[in-house]
Amino acid sequence: MVQYNEKNQTLFSLDTKSGVPFYKQIIHQVELGIADERLKSGDKLPTVRSLAVELKINPNTVARAYSEMEIRGLVETQQGSGTYIKERESEVDTMKRERILSEITRTFISHAFSYGFTLTDLSNHINELLRERPLTKGEKK
Repeated sequence: MVQYNEKNQTLFSLDTKSGVPFYKQIIHQVELGIADERLKSGDKLPTVRSLAVELKINPNTVARAYSEMEIRGLVETQQGSGTYIKERESEVDTMKRERILSEITRTFISHAFSYGFTLTDLSNHINELLRERPLTKGEKK
């Protein structure tokens, strides 16, 4: 029970013994596909019917997964055209991200100063915390 993409990479497979509902397995696999870039924004997902036939499950199960993914903002359905991986908004546009960071930083500095910390204290502590935390994907030391 496996669905492949055009590059012959596995997209969907169901574990009948896991106890996890099939619709949740489909959602999880789409999330993983997006995370590891096997699925990119604009990629078309199989039709409800074709995926149900391929996986040998009820079409309502696939429809439920697609509906849930649409609610979560992972996919968008275009009437008569299909279901596609949704364009990722640039997490939040750059200007908004900068405003948010400024707000967080001002609040942090204000609180720290009210407790008597200096800029040197803050800088040293932040650098120490940054050295301790694990790197995120794509980040260099």
